[in-house]
Amino acid sequence: MSDESDETSRTGEAPGSPEQVAAECETVEVAVEERVATVTLNRPDARNALNAQLRSELKDVLDAVEASPDVRVVVLTGADEAKAFVAGADVNELRERDALEQREASKRPRVYEYVDDLEKPVIGALNGHALGGGCELAQACDVRIAHERAKLGQPEINLGIMPGGGGTQRLPRLVGEGQAMRLVLSGEIIDAEEARDIGLVDEVCSDEEFDDRVYELAGRMAEKSPAALELAKKAVKASSRMELEAGIEYEAELFALLFASEDKNEGIDAFFEDREPEWQRR
Repeated sequence: MSDESDETSRTGEAPGSPEQVAAECETVEVAVEERVATVTLNRPDARNALNAQLRSELKDVLDAVEASPDVRVVVLTGADEAKAFVAGADVNELRERDALEQREASKRPRVYEYVDDLEKPVIGALNGHALGGGCELAQACDVRIAHERAKLGQPEINLGIMPGGGGTQRLPRLVGEGQAMRLVLSGEIIDAEEARDIGLVDEVCSDEEFDDRVYELAGRMAEKSPAALELAKKAVKASSRMELEAGIEYEAELFALLFASEDKNEGIDAFFEDREPEWQRR
């Protein structure tokens, strides 16, 4: 992803198109339309619980999405039949692991890092419950839009464990340490409205508005220069991971880098000529 070229996956091999890769998957589907790839998690019998198969297939699909020149923005969501975004990790798998096996399973990059590190913007369309690992997967997205029926939380403490997919790190950056402590230490599940109020999700939509808003935002992003999208995303993410002065320096470097891009000249020329730009990602 961020460390790979557009032509190769993390394995060093050229993936097929997102649709071709998804056709070989049982738990992940992809549809690409107008430069937006909708990646749908589809394990309805387990409410999209993150088992080994789903995690592996999602990684393969995201590699193909990253490499595709036809995709500028990703929408990550759950199948309607599953009635959830992701209900959590697969508890059956967790029960069978010892500490050494879990340490092996926790080796990075996991699906959370795949989503977080994707060069293309990722909108989490939370069409249902996002709990445990599902809440952590949502936190790894760049923007989170929740359906009004969605519920979110980190209930791992109820099983005698704790969040292990980045929840103790990403969650405080989104909602503050106090709110993160409340959710992580109590296992409390909150509704979409409260999640918005504390900053865990960015917008809440009714059933009638949900899809329209998700794809309106995705479409607006997809109209922009791929190079500018990538570097702007990097800069914003750096704001929670660097000291202020270092972050400002990093922003300035990325800003200057875009001046080597043909898209910069095209965008400014289109502005002066009152026309739509034709981005080349060069």
